[in-house]
Amino acid sequence: MKNVLVTGADGFIGSHLTEALLEAGCNVRAMSVYNSFNYWGWLDDIHHNRLEIVSGDVRDPNFCREAMKGCDTVFHLAALIAIPYSYTAPDSYVDTNIKGTLNICQAARDCGVERLIVTSTSEVYGTAQYVPIDEKHPKQPQSPYSATKIGADAIALSFHNAFKLPVVVARPFNTYGPRQSARAIIPTIITQIANGVREIKVGDLTPTRDFNYVKDTCAGFIALAKAEGVEGQEINICSSSEISMKDTLEMIAELMEADVTWVTDPARIRPRNSEVFRLYGDNTKITHLTDWRSRYSLKDGLRETIEWFSNKENLKKYKYEIYNR
Repeated sequence: MKNVLVTGADGFIGSHLTEALLEAGCNVRAMSVYNSFNYWGWLDDIHHNRLEIVSGDVRDPNFCREAMKGCDTVFHLAALIAIPYSYTAPDSYVDTNIKGTLNICQAARDCGVERLIVTSTSEVYGTAQYVPIDEKHPKQPQSPYSATKIGADAIALSFHNAFKLPVVVARPFNTYGPRQSARAIIPTIITQIANGVREIKVGDLTPTRDFNYVKDTCAGFIALAKAEGVEGQEINICSSSEISMKDTLEMIAELMEADVTWVTDPARIRPRNSEVFRLYGDNTKITHLTDWRSRYSLKDGLRETIEWFSNKENLKKYKYEIYNR
């Protein structure tokens, strides 16, 4: 990896991946969604002489092709990700997640990219039919969001089969850490507690999740970009463990030394057939194909996350009193 393109680099995982690639010695072209304010999201805080930021939109095929020129490796992370918002704006998810991935695949084929990493999500599996969830688990479109990610994965794999595109579908489970958006449960809880709230608004606390600290997720992406013989495969990036939402929130409260109670907010409850009640991944494949291992325990990752959110300059960027759909 010498010259790398990262789409969605202005977001949570994308900004961390950009930093990790710069630390690894790569020249990084980071794609930020276009706006008229020259706002680059989390990239505004990253300064490096090997970082080039370009503004555009993955929904535009010509822009994707131009942005990719000269790059040997591409990490495609740009997507709409909020599940509740996909209930009311499914067209946007089709345009960005499916058509955007098609544009990236076509550009990668035309530009002769050596490796394309397409970002999937554990949500494509839906509620576990068996655990741990390996890559052969059936796909279940339990939300418009997950349906579009299933479609995006299929587009990417079709380009491998039809055009021998060297693509890998990387499937991270529940990534958390500094800079995560307030739509996710961990930052939602931390920001409420850090702002002095003692009655914490939550959704359903019974589902389980396989949490992955963001630095581990980024290390997984890089490992898959360097590994041999992984093209055309879907590969989980997960900790191979599970914990309930309730136990996670109690761990956060303990680490923050907060005496709080949980209050169910009906707005935060997904439709029952859309809720994913159990996610517990199998990381056998990635640990067999690469030297990747999960390095962070949940408690250690939460400590770093809490420390970042507790910084007043970071905390003030979050509207903790508003539920972000």
